[in-house]
Amino acid sequence: MDGSLLHSDRRTFLAGAAALALSACGGGGKGGGTKLVLGDQVHLLQSKAEAAHALGNLSYDIEWANFVGAAPLLEALNAGAVDIAPAGDLPVVLAAAAKVPLKIIAGAVSSTRDIGIIVPPGSPIRSVAELAGHRVIVSSARGSISHYLLLQALKEAKLDRRKVDIGFMLPNDAAAAFAAGRIDAWATFGTYQIAAEQRGARVLRDGQGINTGLTLIAASQAALDDPAKRAALKDVLARFRKASLWAQAHPADYAAVFANATGVDPKLAKLIVERQNPVLIAPDAAVIAPLQRVVDRFHADGELPAHVDVASIIDPGIFPA
Repeated sequence: MDGSLLHSDRRTFLAGAAALALSACGGGGKGGGTKLVLGDQVHLLQSKAEAAHALGNLSYDIEWANFVGAAPLLEALNAGAVDIAPAGDLPVVLAAAAKVPLKIIAGAVSSTRDIGIIVPPGSPIRSVAELAGHRVIVSSARGSISHYLLLQALKEAKLDRRKVDIGFMLPNDAAAAFAAGRIDAWATFGTYQIAAEQRGARVLRDGQGINTGLTLIAASQAALDDPAKRAALKDVLARFRKASLWAQAHPADYAAVFANATGVDPKLAKLIVERQNPVLIAPDAAVIAPLQRVVDRFHADGELPAHVDVASIIDPGIFPA
């Protein structure tokens, strides 16, 4: 993949992925007139909202669309197939740099242990410097948080990136290849990383000191410009905020719902919730400042097609007061 969210081949493939995701997800609400299509990754947002019973008595309709990674989710946002997209910091910025019409409406900060470069059990590779001459797969695309971690970790280890065979795969495909021993190392995140660790994978370098830990919720400009959808977005974001507060106060209950929604082992769900249970925060200076630092660094590395002024892609009017 070439990293451009607007590349025609990727658009064709990912539009199909978006359609598949949409067809597989049910709707909800009894609004009748206005409908929000809520993009999600690995059911994280949906399971939290449902665990907290946060989506009752809606005055608008909702439909969930689940995706395996940020790249296809943001493609769906660009195509108008979803109204919101929760994703890592850099995929959202990459989309903005590629002129996808979006605004950031909320943020959250998770543990930076929740992203890592991992190797299979028994691998002789013991450090990032030893990745020279090896194949490293990044999930899910150029400009992802995993890609940023890998590039910065190679710099830290004083290893020229040209000495590493870097490839890109969606997380589900990469997980299968990693488990089958077809790749030497994998830069991944979240549920996929934790599951691999539970099967014996070793972490060479996690995101501490490199990544921001930020997850962002982006909304399409079209949804924000529609008065009825904008009102619905304000309401649903307030519900998501309450759900995040509830989940932090009731991690065991949330983990049980997450396990049921995703089919993962309850013990694994508990670990996922320990790392991925942040409270939603307003897209203010606490989000803008660290994100701008990462953007500046990634642009200097030549990985962004255009520089992005983070403050210009914020809509502060949706987050609850």
